[in-house]
Amino acid sequence: MEHLLSPTAWLVAFGIFIARAVNIAIDTVRFMLSLRGKRALSWILGFIESIIFVVVIGSVVNNVENILNIIGYSAGFATGTVVGMMIEQRLAIGYVHFNIISRTKSIEVADTLREAGYGVTEIPARGREGNFMVVDSRVKRKQADELEELVLQIDPDAFITSEDITPRRSGIWRP
Repeated sequence: MEHLLSPTAWLVAFGIFIARAVNIAIDTVRFMLSLRGKRALSWILGFIESIIFVVVIGSVVNNVENILNIIGYSAGFATGTVVGMMIEQRLAIGYVHFNIISRTKSIEVADTLREAGYGVTEIPARGREGNFMVVDSRVKRKQADELEELVLQIDPDAFITSEDITPRRSGIWRP
């Protein structure tokens, strides 16, 4: 128990926490890049991630009686997951497909998006409450918030759905 109070034990546990958080953050970003087909970058991150993992797990296993190391390892895992998600969200690599339903302002929504440089397709549709247009657009993930903001300025009640996509052929992409 005395060894748990030593500054060295706390410093080692903190080092394990930091290394594990970095390891899992890299893993989270690598996984998301893999889903988006970024092979080379995924390979590099996987290589770095594996080196960090081997070093960290070795430190924990070689001193498993120190509960601080186990806590540092576990807390690093949980923290790394959240940090990795935040990094991936900021990178915003990839594309998003939007379906926008505005019962009364779909033409205005479509025209505004076109004026802003987005590719837009208007699709006639019929729902329970009558006919309307579905405004269909695909954008880079970095532009998703801007597109949504434009739509909501025109129609705060618009029904908006989005999903990640992988483009296969050419189209209109805003620079």
